[in-house]
Amino acid sequence: MRLTRCFVPEALAGQSQLLLPEGPSAHIARVLRLRVGAALTLFDGRGGEFEASILAVEKRGVRVQLGTHHAIEREAAVAVKLLQCVIRAERMDFIVQKATELGVAAIVPVQSRHGVVRLDDSAAERRQRHWQAVAIGACEQCGRNRIPELPAPVSFETACAAAGAAVGAGASARVLLDPAASGSLAQALESPALKPLTTVSVLIGPEGGFGEDELALARDHGFQICSLGPRVLRAETAPIAALAVIQALLGDFAARAAAMN
Repeated sequence: MRLTRCFVPEALAGQSQLLLPEGPSAHIARVLRLRVGAALTLFDGRGGEFEASILAVEKRGVRVQLGTHHAIEREAAVAVKLLQCVIRAERMDFIVQKATELGVAAIVPVQSRHGVVRLDDSAAERRQRHWQAVAIGACEQCGRNRIPELPAPVSFETACAAAGAAVGAGASARVLLDPAASGSLAQALESPALKPLTTVSVLIGPEGGFGEDELALARDHGFQICSLGPRVLRAETAPIAALAVIQALLGDFAARAAAMN
């Protein structure tokens, strides 16, 4: 039986007691109806996870006893940054949830010039908090002990420039998905010039796709335009398909397949 996993934003320490925050306490006591002695797994996003058990269910919240820390990581072998143009609310939530499950290191909401959804500063801040909660819930479900980076929405220009300026160990790929492109995502990722490939930035458009001006700007910042095949995928389908391809070629899926052979 899988243990209930809870994220706690404050730094945790083994062999200590803790009163869980309101959200996790309500979920444990009122939704799951767990009782004293029930085992939990807690993580704080700083790496690894802690054994824990319920000491008391109080009015203020659920009090737990923390035990051993286990240095368990379930992050992807290749750091993937999903640059996702903002789309309609429930579909964006779906992308954040599934991208987190698929191991992305960061999800950057992008305000496309031609996107249907436009967020002012106040709405963008609310949506960011909401998306962060969705990502945390996905980490609790899928076993990740680190929350993907999820900043406030940025402009298309800012997203392209930041990806182009990123520097790190190993090779970095920058790809933009467009159904009209002739080359495939797999071909772009398997280029000999990108060995060993350690980071991938993948830019996905909104419901109406990209404008020619955006495609030109992305090219100027080193993005390779590629496709996922002959069919036009929905805005919420494309990122999940792309992440699955990346994992199959470079990440967890590839490692699992190699281990089984």
